[in-house]
Parts: sequence; structure tokens; C-alpha cells
Amino acid sequence: MNLAVASADAQSISYPPRRAVTAWLFFDWAAQPFFTLITTFVFAPFFAAALASDPIEGQALWGYATGFAGLCIALLSPLLGGIADRTGPRKPWIATFGALLVLGSGMLWFAVPGAASAVPIALAGFVIATIGAEFATTFNNAMMTRLVPPERLGWLSGTGWAIGYLGGLLSLAITLALLAADPQTGKTLAGLTPILGLDAAAREGDRFSGPLTALWFIVFVAPMFWLTPDSAKTGMRLGEAAKGGVGRLKATLAELPRLPSLGRFLLANMIYQDALVALFAFGGIYAAGVFGWQTIELGIFGILLTVTGTLGAWLGGKLDDAIGGKPVVLGAIACLLFACLGILSLGADHILFLVPAAPATAGDGLFASLPERVYLGLGLLIGLVAGPLQASSRSLMARIAPEGRVGEFFGLFALSGKVTSFMGPTLVALATTIFDSQRAGLAVLIAFFLAGGALLAGVQAPGRRGG
Repeated sequence: MNLAVASADAQSISYPPRRAVTAWLFFDWAAQPFFTLITTFVFAPFFAAALASDPIEGQALWGYATGFAGLCIALLSPLLGGIADRTGPRKPWIATFGALLVLGSGMLWFAVPGAASAVPIALAGFVIATIGAEFATTFNNAMMTRLVPPERLGWLSGTGWAIGYLGGLLSLAITLALLAADPQTGKTLAGLTPILGLDAAAREGDRFSGPLTALWFIVFVAPMFWLTPDSAKTGMRLGEAAKGGVGRLKATLAELPRLPSLGRFLLANMIYQDALVALFAFGGIYAAGVFGWQTIELGIFGILLTVTGTLGAWLGGKLDDAIGGKPVVLGAIACLLFACLGILSLGADHILFLVPAAPATAGDGLFASLPERVYLGLGLLIGLVAGPLQASSRSLMARIAPEGRVGEFFGLFALSGKVTSFMGPTLVALATTIFDSQRAGLAVLIAFFLAGGALLAGVQAPGRRGG
């Protein structure tokens, strides 16, 4: 769909008031703590360190659970998106999968260290919550084109990501400062005794990240249900829509060769999103292995990275509307390539591969050595461009999806981001094992970013601004 045509069509569409758009934006705020607290900075490290028999087994089990959830999402996203397009409203689907997010997150509280059922409960809760979070996000994305004119989609997507990052930042700060404590000292990152009577020895602060995520989602997603208008019902029954959705999915996949730019974009998105997921998954592990960073360093690193992510997503949305989504994504990929090369050049006692630098010693304080400070800077760059990469990918998908089939193609968009999500982490792990080097593992990501960028460069993006 050409942007000029879309803009002309937009004249006949009545867009909702500002309060409805603001309420929709807070979906990202509501959902982001799941990704910040559970999948990245709090519960996942707790699982590997305190629930599994050892960190290696913990990483493997967490990876298998992630892969299983990703497989479910990959298989069902396009189908469910097509069904939603045929039944109309998206909110019932968001509510259904939001309930799974709440249920799965709440289950994590019961993963008590030392209990025989702790590992199965943690993995089951994580899988359920992951499926809920990803599907709820897919249906929330499908509401975008009814909220603002096409030329404002970049702003909408970027602002949503920025607000989401802020929500993740606040939830992480609350958890590290008030809830999760060092089991050795019994104190939080702020030097306080955990609130709510949480027992540091039983790691209750880490486990409470699950209930906090659930409560956070319930409270902050409510305005979207109250204030944001939904698509009208089509009158089609669920069974009829499901049957038609299966046929439409097959036809859509067969149609992709006749939509070369759309197919190329989905393939590019699949590759560079895999690399981004792996970069975030292994960034903390790399820092822990090379520099010996512990919970405090990683927690501060996470907060700083989230701050730059918030700023980047907001600025990226404005840049998207000014020059188009495609140039923003290509620029972000170039920055990520630079960051990967920079990280590979670092060691505990050197920078730029060969330039010596004094390593940190006990008592030097946080981020004391030059290599650590360079790594911190590169991490902040990654945070700065990760938001625009994801937000502009979303707005670009909204622009090029055929009219009336947004949910269906956002299902394919989710599929492209998940169907090979195991590839990046798996190849990183294989390269690390074969070459017995963390650097060799991360070097794989350079090839991923190069391939994704090359594919995206050939996409004919809609509109006079290139996307």
C-alpha cells in the first residue's frame, strides 16, 4: 500500500481522541516488566544460579523452555492473526493472552529454591507467560493503523517503545532497590532490607519479580481496555474464522513470492532480530566472563542500558516519521555492527584487540578499568539503537501490510521474529564451544547483522520517504 494512497484513505477514517491513543501506548509500559525482570535481569539469572543444579544446566533448561515457547508462537501467530482479522475485535485476544501472562508470571513465586517442584514450576510459568506476552503484543500491534494516520505510525510505535522502556526501567529499579537482596548480606542494591518482609535467604525478592510483573500488567493495561476503541465485529463465528484463517494463511505464504518487498522484509527482520536477541542474551554473560561482573554491576548496567533504550526509542520514532522506517533500521544495524566489533576487540587487559590497558583490581570500584568503561559505552550504544530497530520495524510492517489484513501480516511479522529465534543463540554457543572462546561466539552475530542489513537494503519501502 503506497503511503500517499494510505494518506488519502485516511481522510475518510475517523481517528480516536488523544486519550485513546495514550491508553494504547501504555500497553508497552504494562508488558515490558516481563521482558526486563523475568527474561533478562532478575528471574532468569536467579533460575540459573539458585534453582538449577548448576549454571550450565540452568542456561540449557532456560534455552529449551524459550525454544518451546518460541515454537508455539511461531506456529500459531499467523493463524491467530488471521482469525482476529476475520472476527474483528482485538481486545478479547489481548485479554485472553494477557491472562496467560498474569498466570505464568504469578506461578514464578512458587519456584522455591530446594523444592523438588521448583524447576518444573519455573519453566512452566515462564513458557505460559512468554506465550501470553508475545501473543498479546501481536494483537496490540494490530490496532495501530486505526489509531493514527499513516504518517504518524513512526511516532506511535517509537513512543510506545519508549514508554515501555520507562516501565521496564522503573520496575527494575524498584526490584533492585527494594525487593531483591544479596543472599549473603541480606541487603538490596540500595543497601536496604527488602520491603514486604521478603526473605533474602529464600530469594523471595527474585521470585517476587513474577507477581510484580503480573500486578503491573493488570493495573497498567486497564486504560487501554477502557479508553481505546476496538475494531467492529464482522459477524463471523470463531469456527468459521478459524477455518478461513487456515486457508488464508496458506494463501498468504503462497502469495509472498508475488510480494517480494514484503517477503524480503520479513526475512531480513527474522535475521537481524535473531542477532539482537542473542546479543542481549549473551551480553551479560560476556561481561561476567571477561570482566567478572556480579549482580551489582549487571544491575546498574541494565538500568543504564534501559535509560538509553528509552531515549533511543523516542528519538527513533521522530526520525522514523522524518526520513522513514527503513533508513532508521539500517542505521541501527550499522551501529550494532560497530558495537559488536568493539566488544570483540576488548579483553580484561586490552582494548582495540592489541592496545594494553590495566585491568581492574580488588577495591578499585565499579567499572574501574578502561576496557570495562568502553564495554559500558558500547552497551549503552546498543541500548540506544535497539529501540529504534524494533519500533521502526513495527511501523514499517504496519505501513506495508495490505489493508484489512494487518493482524494476519503482524502474525507473519511475529513469526519472522520467532521462527528461527533459536538460531542466533545456538550458533553463538556452537562457535564458543568449537573455538573455546567467548569472542568467537559473538563474532557470529556480525554475519547475522550483515545479512539482515543487506536484505533490508533491497526492500522497496512504501511512500515518498522510503518507509
